[in-house]
Amino acid sequence: MRVKKLMISLLGVLAVATLASCGKKDESAEGNKEEKKALVVQFVPTNNDGSMEAKTKPFAEYLSKALDREVKVTLATDYSTIVEAMASKQVDIGIMPPAAYVQAKDMDAAEAILTSQLGDNDEETGLPIEGQLTNTFKGEVLVKADSPMKELKDLKGKKIATLSPNSASGYIYPVAELKEVGVDPTTEATLTTVNDIPSEITAVLNGQMDAAFVFEGARNVFGASFGDKDLFKELKVLYLTKGDIPNDAIAVQPTMDETLKEQVKEAFLKMKDDEKGAEAMTIWSHLGYEEAADAGYDTIREYTEKAAE
Repeated sequence: MRVKKLMISLLGVLAVATLASCGKKDESAEGNKEEKKALVVQFVPTNNDGSMEAKTKPFAEYLSKALDREVKVTLATDYSTIVEAMASKQVDIGIMPPAAYVQAKDMDAAEAILTSQLGDNDEETGLPIEGQLTNTFKGEVLVKADSPMKELKDLKGKKIATLSPNSASGYIYPVAELKEVGVDPTTEATLTTVNDIPSEITAVLNGQMDAAFVFEGARNVFGASFGDKDLFKELKVLYLTKGDIPNDAIAVQPTMDETLKEQVKEAFLKMKDDEKGAEAMTIWSHLGYEEAADAGYDTIREYTEKAAE
């Protein structure tokens, strides 16, 4: 009987120990889960027709799997809101247009870990160059194909569709270079800010505007949005900016853990070599990423000053 009682006591002790051990494991697992908090990614959509939100799902799924944590993707309403979101630490990773990145960087609210790569375009034809990537682009001034305008200064007195004053190609660079040729578009032309590039293009096509400030290659990117209209026949490039504009920055909170920064960087660098990753990148027309050099964004600061003079 004593042996039987002793065995029962031992079994009871083992059971309690096992439950305690399981409890510790569960607590540990819960702790690890809490440590891997969800990351919030934000970007500025190239159009506001409501289609961009659905396209964020493949990207969120890819990055979530790569980082082994939940990833939430949100859309900024414009260039200034993504800067505000980074500054208030509501966003962990920003896919940031160059001028917005510089603004956030100067507020100590963003650190570029990578620069995006885009397909390069032939400046004569406006068509993509097969297999060639670039980390810069130019601003482009589009007018109707039958427009009598031939050079940049011909925009004097004209109606021009622009993007936000924080947009490098949609405002800053063309305004700065217009001033260089003796035309101040803020006083010698009519500038109208619109929500997105498709809206700019539409305004030129229907004659509401004489010109639009867009990014190089916009006719390629948005051609499918205009049904049976051939944008290469309907529109021509009046001018390409002399200044090169650095591509989007993949920026993180400067206070982000260094190990996590490296994980984020690796996840983006591997995207182009992964089928699902490559699909996810199409939301921004990105074709790859490379190490970021913050000095490459100094030209944005220079042009911003010129445009504001």
